[in-house]
Amino acid sequence: MGNGLAGHTVLVLGGRHLGTAIADAATGEGAKVHVASHRPGGLHIDLRDESTIASAAAELGEVDHLVNTAAAPHAAPVRELDRDRTVDAFTAKVIGPLLLAKHFTIRRSLLLFSGQVGWRPARGSVVTGVTNGAASFAARHLAAELAPVRVNALSPGIIDSGAWDAKGDAKADFLANAAQRTLVGRTGAVADVTDAVLWMLQAEFLTGETIHLEGGRP
Repeated sequence: MGNGLAGHTVLVLGGRHLGTAIADAATGEGAKVHVASHRPGGLHIDLRDESTIASAAAELGEVDHLVNTAAAPHAAPVRELDRDRTVDAFTAKVIGPLLLAKHFTIRRSLLLFSGQVGWRPARGSVVTGVTNGAASFAARHLAAELAPVRVNALSPGIIDSGAWDAKGDAKADFLANAAQRTLVGRTGAVADVTDAVLWMLQAEFLTGETIHLEGGRP
């Protein structure tokens, strides 16, 4: 994609699965990349603890781009919801990004992660759906709040990122069934996501938008 990120500072929250791949891709484009996580080691940001956000912002100073891939899924029927896990889910997708915008000086763009469940209501996915939908609305409103800093959301479909490995032997059938529901006949690859992220970080006329990366799934 050229040298659009050369010399830019990129902060990626979430060092697993897609977060690591995004960090590697941005580094390959010439960016100086920091990866933050709530886990020990490295740059520490726990979105549940505002003081860690403030400390990291003071340590890094300005960043050109901030990408939040953090998630805390809680898939349960509404009558079985756990309050603390529900709060954590909203913190990862909505409250945390608002606090990141509060404390960090972002020069160019903020990218949030939504997800296809936000647009496909179903039993047992109310928290996942509402938080993903809320991430899209957060991007829209933060774009107005932070302008001219660009704020967008990316809503991936089923991506073979490693997040589904816990399904074990059932993973192959799960991905095959998901592929049949797309128009392109396959599930997403990590490279599909990193390509979209790199474009969104550099797309200077894109703000307040949610990009659906779902293979045309109806």
